[in-house]
This record gives sequence, structure tokens and C-alpha cells, in this order.
Amino acid sequence: MPFHSLLRASACLFALAAAAPAFADEADADARTIVVTAPRLTTTPTAEAITADSQPATAPDAAAFIARLPGAALVDNGVLSGQVQLRGMFGERILLRINGQHFASGGPNAMDPAMHYAPMVLVDRIELARGISPVRDGPGLGGGVNVTLKEVRFGQSGSLSPQLDATAQYRSADDSFAIGGLAGLANDRVRLGVFASREEGDDTRFPGGRIGGTSYNRAVYGVQAGLRAGPGELSVEYRRQETGRAGNPPFAMDIVYFHTDFLRAGFKGDLADGVRLDVHAHYAGVAHRMNNYSLRPAPAPSATRQSDTTARTLGTGLALEIGTEARHIRLGADFEHVDKQYQLYNPNSPAFSIFPLDKARSSRVGGYAEWRGALGAVEVEAGGRVDAHRAATDAPRFGPGVPMGPANLARAFAGADRQWTGTTVDGALRLWSDLGAFTPRLTLAHKTRVPSLVERFSWLPTEASGGLADGNIYVGNVQLKAERAWLAEAGFDWSNGSAYARPAVFWRRVHDYIQGVAYDATPGVLDTPVEMVAAASGDATPLRFANVEAQLWGADVAFGTKLAGPLRLDGVASWVRGRRVDIADPLYRIAPASLRLALGWDGPNWGLSLEGEGVAAQNRVSVTNSEQRSTGYVTAALHGHVVLRDGVRIDAGVENLFDRHYVEHLSGYNRNGFGDVAVGARLPGAGRSAYLRLRVAFEG
Repeated sequence: MPFHSLLRASACLFALAAAAPAFADEADADARTIVVTAPRLTTTPTAEAITADSQPATAPDAAAFIARLPGAALVDNGVLSGQVQLRGMFGERILLRINGQHFASGGPNAMDPAMHYAPMVLVDRIELARGISPVRDGPGLGGGVNVTLKEVRFGQSGSLSPQLDATAQYRSADDSFAIGGLAGLANDRVRLGVFASREEGDDTRFPGGRIGGTSYNRAVYGVQAGLRAGPGELSVEYRRQETGRAGNPPFAMDIVYFHTDFLRAGFKGDLADGVRLDVHAHYAGVAHRMNNYSLRPAPAPSATRQSDTTARTLGTGLALEIGTEARHIRLGADFEHVDKQYQLYNPNSPAFSIFPLDKARSSRVGGYAEWRGALGAVEVEAGGRVDAHRAATDAPRFGPGVPMGPANLARAFAGADRQWTGTTVDGALRLWSDLGAFTPRLTLAHKTRVPSLVERFSWLPTEASGGLADGNIYVGNVQLKAERAWLAEAGFDWSNGSAYARPAVFWRRVHDYIQGVAYDATPGVLDTPVEMVAAASGDATPLRFANVEAQLWGADVAFGTKLAGPLRLDGVASWVRGRRVDIADPLYRIAPASLRLALGWDGPNWGLSLEGEGVAAQNRVSVTNSEQRSTGYVTAALHGHVVLRDGVRIDAGVENLFDRHYVEHLSGYNRNGFGDVAVGARLPGAGRSAYLRLRVAFEG
């Protein structure tokens, strides 16, 4: 990072520190204090709620934060493009939302997965459903994540009072800074707020050099408002995100920009005694450009490529809840429409232009019912939903400079059936019983996921894969069926005041699991037009998305105990296995087993912890997808914090304390010739990195 950027980051930290005492002087007894207590998970029947201060993660996106939780792992496709894996599933198999809003990624390779839109300096809390998401949140095969960004809260009186929640951070691994927060005014009926963040980072350093093409910059800004009218609340929020040039070494191209707008409005309130209404509408619009020459060595002029894509998501939902919070029936309906477009071209040759996705669109209309009650001492949440789906795409367009092979594929696809309709049925049953310190849990479910537009309609062999970033060329399949999974999960929560544990074991059988398979029975033999086009692009063994049979199982746990006085031990362990059932082959890109332990000292206003993480080798790899094995590793980190006064907290620490060279199994393979990582090698983790973070929060 240039010196002026480092100076600017230092100035931000100093300014917040200087302002902190003044802010704290105006805070009343109810002001927000920033402390970390254990157990760190507050649980509900369906999810775990984790506050942003509960984990010492310093990466820009929430994906790395979530990866520290039980059952989770990080698919590292770039500093701003990390995806969350939950119990072996990632991408569109997980129901990912920001402020309750679900939306489509703007890139065909998911360079902007959902957590791309959750800068940590703006995150308030994260709700994680490890096993499945409830049917009220929508269809989805795996678990669910909802990231709630910072929000101005209603006050306690009729007078308007100020609120502030601001964070600034510096990290040495990439000379990055991040600053952002929320400011607003609120009383007991009105709340008004503005928020913004700015982040910049240079190339990431690792033991042995730097990872070329990993710099980034991103800005977010927006407004929010809420109005209490009678027994309900009307809310509205607009958010704009502008991501600039950001490197993605595992992909064939890098981010030039993402320009994204979010709009959400809703109403929650009581219609009568015991009758509550929840209605909302939301929109997300993404404009994206990527290319293969701005942040990496430029190829020959004839191989220069740039891509422009758009994605728009429109959704609405309505729910009626009858009863109390613990005993009710909830009836709801929701709608979602997505349209995408993907143009690939050579900026040096206007005649070379082609649309691998041209006006592709999908829609879903669903309805659901949930019952929350009890059968004796057993609490019950049971729900089911039905969704009707439609998907279609226009005939592809292409310019006169497109070679004969891709042009013939385009013509063939234009004459094919380019529409699909289908219906999915989801159901979930959750049982638990509060026995004081011990709460056993059982979940049984049937969950579904329809193929993405990329999986279904990508007729041109490209590396567009929805975020796999493995260097393989893929082609879609119009005949894909929806994935259907049967799930069983058992576990318990236990806490006696000085110790806690939340273990779970799970099993999932997935029918019609979608995965890349060899295009035909003679891989490497160029006997089809698709294979010939793929070979001309550098891959003579393309993969096609197909339905296979799969099974996943495993266990994970969060635990902790007080040892002596303020000394305590906390830990998270995760283990998952996945395999094809139709053939003898492990599932592709499954996280290896891991264990994280933290020995901490929690004083009244400060804390210090030494953390170690061990990750096992992953030798169970997919032969079908040419997956490479990975070795295990152990890293250490030192974290500390001090609360200067209510609402003022400083965090500091050193990650990868011993500057260990390690490679995460889920990291992508390097495609960028800049830097010190060999092309084709898995990307290493960051080297030793010091960080400093300051947060100031108060409610006047």
C-alpha cells in the first residue's frame, strides 16, 4: 500500500481514539458496551447468533469470520470473494442473506458471493443455522447464514438522541486499512441513520514473498430509517457498494468493478392481539466487469478477454403469525425473480463478442406453513413449503469475429429447448427439550435446491462454474433435476455456568446432487464439438454439470470451560466426510478436519488469548474432478483487547504468530503470473500479520 494510504489509516485510528472520551462522556447507563463473554454463542431453536466482536477475525469479508465457527470453513477465492462452506456444502446450496435479503451473485463465477457484501466493519451480528435453514427463510439444501449490518436503534424517550458505532482497523499482512460505521438520531418513534465504509489493501504477503494480484478496494454507503406507527414498525434501507479493482488469482479474470444497489422496505406489526404481520419487498442490482489483463500479465492481443455481466433480483414476502412467540402458527408466501446477462468479448477486437448467458431468468413462487408448539416436555417446530420454479434464456448472440466452433454451438443451443419448470417440496421437523443445564436436540428434514442459471444454461464451454475456481472448463445441462436431500441431525446444548458444549452429529443423503463429470465416455478424445471448443481454450477434458448421488456425514462442536479464576479454554472442532454413492469417489472440495483451541485470560476490562489451530491433511479427494491432496498444518495467533471505558474498545494481535507457510485445502489454484506463487500451485495463507482495531459505540 502506498505511504499515503498507510498514513490515512493511522490518522483514522488516531481520530477515533481522540474522539472516544468525548463520545463516552455522553453515553448513559444503557450505552452499548463492547465486551466478549463466554459462552460466545447465544442459541435459539434454529440458529446461533454471534456478535461481530466475539471472534478475532481481521479479513475484510464476513466469510472468514464465519469460517471460525463449528461446521464452517472458508473457500478462499480471493480477498473479497471468499465463500462459506457449511458441513461440506457451499455456494448456492447454502441460504445466504444480508439483512434478511437473498439475492443473486453478479458474476458467473461468483466473484461476489453474498459475504462480499458484508464488510466486517459494518457487521453487527451473524445468525448461523449449521444444519438447515427453517422453511420460512426459503428453499435451500444446506444450512443458512444471515448477516445483520449495523442499525440505528429506537430510543427510550420522545427526544431525539445521537448514536454512533464506528470501527477502524489496520492489518500488516497486506498493508490494509478499513474504516466504517453508523451514525444516526433516534427517539421512541423515529430512527434515522447513515452508514459508510472504506477499505484498501495491497498484495498479501506470505512466507516466501507476496501473492501477486491480490490488492483490493471497496466502498459502501447508504441510509436507513424506521417509523413506529401504532403497534408496528415501517423500515426502509438503501445501500450502495462500489468495489474497485480487486485480484482473484484462482480465476481466469480479476474484478474490474462491482457496482451494486440494494433496496429493502418492510413492515412488522400486530394486527390484533396475538396476530402479527410481516411483509417486505427488496431489490438488488449488480453491474460487474472483469478482465484478464489489468491485474496480471497481459496475454497476447488475440487472447485478451473482458466480460460484462449484470444480475437483478426482485423479491417480496408476506407472513402472518397467530399466537405467542413460543406457541404459534405461521403462514407465509414469497416470490423471487432473477435475471442475468453475461457478455464475453475482446476489447481489442470489437467483432469478437459472445453471450454465454443472454437474458437468462428464473422465478420462484412459494408458500409455507410452520407450527411452533409442544408435545409434553418436548418443544416442536414443524414446517413445510412448496415452491413453483421457472427458468428460461434467450438464444445467444455473437459477433462476426467469433470462430466457427463456438458459433456452431450457439446455433445449436438456439434451436434447443431453453425453458424449464418444476416444483420442489421442503419439510423440517425440530425437536428439543429444556432440561435446565441440558437441552437435547433432534432435526429431521427434506430440503431441495434447483440448478443455477449457470449450471443449467451455460452452453459455451468456459470456466464459469459458480465459484469452483479450479481451472476446469464446464458446460451446463438443460436436463438437470433439482437436488433433493434427506437430513438427520442430533445434538445437545450443555452449560453449568463454568463450562459449555454444543456438539452435533449429522447425516445427509442427496439425490441428484449436481457436480461436474466427464463430458462423455471418452475424456481426452476430441470427438464432440464441445470438447473441440474446450480444447481450443486450453482444456481437452471439459466437465459437464450432471446429477449424481451423494452422501455427507460428520460432527462439529463448540465448547469451553473456566480453568482457574479468569483463565479459560474455548474450542471449536469440525469434521465432515462426503462421497459419491453412484461411484466410488469422494465428493469434490470437502474441508479437512480441524480443531481450534484458545487459552484466554479475561480480566474485568481486558483480555488476552493464545490461539492454536490444527488442520488435518485431506487425502480423500475427487478423482473425477482432478482434485489435489493437501497436507495438514498448525498455526498460532495471539489476540488481546482492552475496554478503555463503556463503548470504547481496542483490539490488537498477531496472526500466524510463527510465520508458518501453509496451504488451505479449499484455496484455489494460482492463475496470476505476478508475484511469488507458481502458476498452478494452491494459494498459500497469509504470513505473520499484526493488526490493530478500534471500535467506538455509544447511544446518547
